[in-house]
Amino acid sequence: MIINNQSPFYVKLGFKFLVIFFICYFINVAQNILIPFAFACLLAVFLLPVVNFFQAHKIPRVLSIAFSIILAIGFIVGVIYFLSSQIANFMQDIPSIKQHLNDHFITLQNWVKEKFHISFQEQNEYLNEQADKLKETGTGYISHTFFSITEAIMLVILMPIYTFLLLFYKDHIRNFLFSIFKQQHAPGIRNVLSQTKLMIRSYMTGLLIEMAIVATANSTGLVLIGIKYAIFFGVFAAVLNLIPYVGMFTATLFTVLVSLTTTDSTGNIVWIIVIFYSIHIVDVNFLMPRIVASRLRVNALVSILGVVIGGALTGISGLFLSIPVIAFTKIVCDEVEELKPWGLLMGDETTYSKKSKLYKKLEKISIKKISRSKRQIKD
Repeated sequence: MIINNQSPFYVKLGFKFLVIFFICYFINVAQNILIPFAFACLLAVFLLPVVNFFQAHKIPRVLSIAFSIILAIGFIVGVIYFLSSQIANFMQDIPSIKQHLNDHFITLQNWVKEKFHISFQEQNEYLNEQADKLKETGTGYISHTFFSITEAIMLVILMPIYTFLLLFYKDHIRNFLFSIFKQQHAPGIRNVLSQTKLMIRSYMTGLLIEMAIVATANSTGLVLIGIKYAIFFGVFAAVLNLIPYVGMFTATLFTVLVSLTTTDSTGNIVWIIVIFYSIHIVDVNFLMPRIVASRLRVNALVSILGVVIGGALTGISGLFLSIPVIAFTKIVCDEVEELKPWGLLMGDETTYSKKSKLYKKLEKISIKKISRSKRQIKD
């Protein structure tokens, strides 16, 4: 059966959903190849102004790209080193944490015995049974962990290589995109590329600013109530907050569980929840719309659905990549006449119609570059 403009609506809709299904299947199968490349694309677009800055100061192109990637790696290594040093301090208190865990475990056993009339012996027998089952399935968990570590190592190795090559061959890639489409589509392609660069730079820069503000606020709040490892928990929560919708919940749960082993005050646990979620409310309603989401213009329903699908397809990487991928898809849909209804479905212009100062600055730079390229084409 041939699908054309005269086909019934339900046939065309079914065909589109079939295409989406096969795309999702391909992403799931080829995720080990696609994820490093997707992260490299984000990093390459983000580092492009740095590369241009070095080249403007008469530094050769190869060295400019190499210096930019080294700066990015240095920043990431610095964050990892800071977190590692905090974890090392945390590991020194493991004996004390074990003692607190044992005390809490005994308290929990007493509570279960009083409320449900289950003896200590029955509780221990049940725990031993679960431990035996865990040992039986331990091989599967170990192999899964091994493959996860292998994938992480491949990501660390491939991402800088992909980033370097994308920056080095960016002109070839752009010329390829213009050459495979007809001449009348050139303005649309140019608009998609410029809007995508704006979106990625605004999104990545906004995330860094947001992460710094949230980390400072979290750490300050935890220090004020006297929580041990306050800076570690504050920065850790800010990093996990980069994962949309589920990151802050995971960070709060982790902080509460660890704090239960280092303090006897339940009041501090309540304060941890109050501090984290007060900051999260400010982040979602003030920081995110004005710093990060002002350029994305994707509604919450599509964002949540995309995060869930991304996590199901590719795990944690999908949680992070889903938002920029959805935003890019919306840019393409807004430019292609047949796909504009889908862009309208994903959009949220009423909520984020006011552009941030960051985006306005990037937009001015992009407009200047587009006008300059048009003059070069005419010449």
